[in-house]
Amino acid sequence: MFTGPVLFEDRADAGRRLAQAVAVEAPPEPLVMGLPRGGVPVAFEIAMHLHAPLEVLIVRKIGAPGHLEFGLGALVDGEKAELVLNRGAVRLVRPPRGYIAAETERQRAEIARRRVLYLGDREPHSPRDRNVVLVDDGIATGGTIRAAIQALRRAGVRSLLLAVPVAPASAIASLRSSVDGIVCLSTPAFFRAVGLHYRDFEQTSDAEVMTLIGKARADRCDGA
Repeated sequence: MFTGPVLFEDRADAGRRLAQAVAVEAPPEPLVMGLPRGGVPVAFEIAMHLHAPLEVLIVRKIGAPGHLEFGLGALVDGEKAELVLNRGAVRLVRPPRGYIAAETERQRAEIARRRVLYLGDREPHSPRDRNVVLVDDGIATGGTIRAAIQALRRAGVRSLLLAVPVAPASAIASLRSSVDGIVCLSTPAFFRAVGLHYRDFEQTSDAEVMTLIGKARADRCDGA
């Protein structure tokens, strides 16, 4: 793991550089799963490098009332969308009765919208009994990626390798016991935000996600 500061040109650059390191650690016949939207351009480069199938794992944060960036948990897509709550955060915030249920339904609708948009009528690759490489464009607090990891474990993955370009060392340390391996290119000593480590951190669009998924399929990267 490299600990010096790293500046990536954009997510594609980060993905190409991360792919080199992931190739050393990747298990046989991996399934690369990217968190949309921002994780997909990174995951695409890894899937291309490994000649592996690319899939999206849609995760939607359940934010606190009035402070949506503070996560109470997350809803993770799958054969059945799974709610993973941060019990400590819920106890701290004490959201009004019915708030979590209502917010969960709102995010469930957004997951359904994105699934149709990204997958169409295609059945997604199941992570069950697969060697999964889980990819995002970076980690800040780790709440969303932690929910994704828990959901994938419950889905019955064979092994789970987490790959991110940049994250605080504390987040990597807290996640290490929940995965089989971690590849992270940079753990800056003074971490403020993921976007500060990219020259271009423009929001990834739905159209870009759809284009990359299409390219992966056309190049037979999803044929496993």
